[in-house]
Amino acid sequence: MLLPIGDDKTGRQTTPYVNYLIIAINIVVFLIELSQGDSFINGYAVIPREITHGVDLVGRFAVPGVPGGFIPEYPGPHPIYLTLLTSMFMHGGWLHIGGNMLFLWIFGDNVEDDFGHLKYLIFYLICGFAASFAQIALDPESVVPSLGASGAIAGVLGSYLIMFPRNRVRAIVFLGFIFTIVSLPAFIVIGLWIITQLFSQFAAISSHSAQTAGGGVAYMAHIGGFFAGMVLTFLFRSRPQERHYDQYWPR
Repeated sequence: MLLPIGDDKTGRQTTPYVNYLIIAINIVVFLIELSQGDSFINGYAVIPREITHGVDLVGRFAVPGVPGGFIPEYPGPHPIYLTLLTSMFMHGGWLHIGGNMLFLWIFGDNVEDDFGHLKYLIFYLICGFAASFAQIALDPESVVPSLGASGAIAGVLGSYLIMFPRNRVRAIVFLGFIFTIVSLPAFIVIGLWIITQLFSQFAAISSHSAQTAGGGVAYMAHIGGFFAGMVLTFLFRSRPQERHYDQYWPR
């Protein structure tokens, strides 16, 4: 297991206000989730069938493989398509938001530094929408709620891979009960991450469960957001040449 914990920021020239704002919004929304419970979470998460049919599903729906065999659906925003935005700032638990915010903290600032504040915000939102549409396209009739910043953050990773492939990333490597900290090029860290997503999605499809396989992780959303981020980078980047910081940590 490889867990990124930091990268070289010596070449960053601006303060990533938008990245900080996005992290703050995610934390606030998560606190709202904790106080409101399932009615808020299932009402404001993306449900593919709601988007493809333009209806707000309310009631209990049978879903094989979930606890109890049913998922309760609650009223959402009007129009229901707003869940494409609201779901982008929601999370399913402490580990979910903790992991996502860690990745956004590490990789988002450098991308914002290159794009500029406004373009970074637009880029982030587009990647989030692309991630949701990718998951919806995989199973348009699904009533399983999909939520999280993972798709948008995957877009940030895709952009980082394009612009800073040789930037050094610190990561914890877990080998059973033993762990160590290493410094690796970004293309290895992010490359291993996207390969894991691709294999996991293939396994989910092979098991005939597009989302519930693998613990309910929407891998296709990660994949869609990642490749959207890679493509959009060529439109949003400020500098056409590859940018990377010093390949070694300053002494």
